[in-house]
Amino acid sequence: MAVRVTQNMLNSNMLRNLHKSMRHMDGLQDQLSSGKKISKPSEDPVVAARGMFYRSSLMENDQYKRNVDEAQSWMNMTDSTMDEMGSILKRVKELLVYSGDGAVSPDDLKTMASEVQELKMHMGTLANQQINGKYIFAGTDTDKAPFDATAKGGAGDFVSTNSSPINLEVSQNVFVTSNTNAQNIFNYPDNANNIFTLLNGIITELSNGRSATQFQTAMNNQFDKLLAERATLGASVNRVELIAERLNTSEVSITGLMSKNEDADMAKVMTNLKTQESVHSAALGSGARIIQPTLLDFLR
Repeated sequence: MAVRVTQNMLNSNMLRNLHKSMRHMDGLQDQLSSGKKISKPSEDPVVAARGMFYRSSLMENDQYKRNVDEAQSWMNMTDSTMDEMGSILKRVKELLVYSGDGAVSPDDLKTMASEVQELKMHMGTLANQQINGKYIFAGTDTDKAPFDATAKGGAGDFVSTNSSPINLEVSQNVFVTSNTNAQNIFNYPDNANNIFTLLNGIITELSNGRSATQFQTAMNNQFDKLLAERATLGASVNRVELIAERLNTSEVSITGLMSKNEDADMAKVMTNLKTQESVHSAALGSGARIIQPTLLDFLR
């Protein structure tokens, strides 16, 4: 049975095809202006889902990088402070050796006592070193000064006993300790015989015009302990640097995958748009010929 094709059917089909062509061009123009394959998730749910995953991964990676930066800041500050502490202890060791020289007068020994006193107070200042308003040698009590200059009748002492680590997550379920256990530095070998107690003992002997060579072994042990703690810190610094490199590599990789997933191929989009414009123009010309015939055209 033959189907009667009316003018209205031709017009409807032509308009429907024109609308379809215009929607296609509109989509290509959106890609050209935004640089993205899709403008809303419904256009391609798979691309949208992958995009959300990559963005979430980037945000997580950025947080890990911030944690690494914080850990590096703490470690670098701690290392430079410990380096300065080492210089102090080295100078005290020199003075202890010098105090055993029989040619040194009691007045010279008292002068040494004054120097050791200044070195001790500077050691206390270093013990209260801060970064971003937080004490780096106070364990997790970062708001409390670990060295109290008024302790022990004004002699000063390291009063913190907090040895808790400050752990930062630098990858999924991977943590690094950003601080150093100050108890191994200032309260070595124990609270009652720490570095400040040792320095106070040296000051007392020298102030009385006596040699302080009997403290050499204890001072050497303190110096060696400081070096050991700094070596441990150095190993942690190296590890964090490797983690930082890996996070930077991950950022580049994730960004590349996200770009491949979402970014439109601009050359391809422009080519397709030009092609679609030509098709649309041809459709308009064809449509004009379909709509044009009327009764008046036949009566001319």
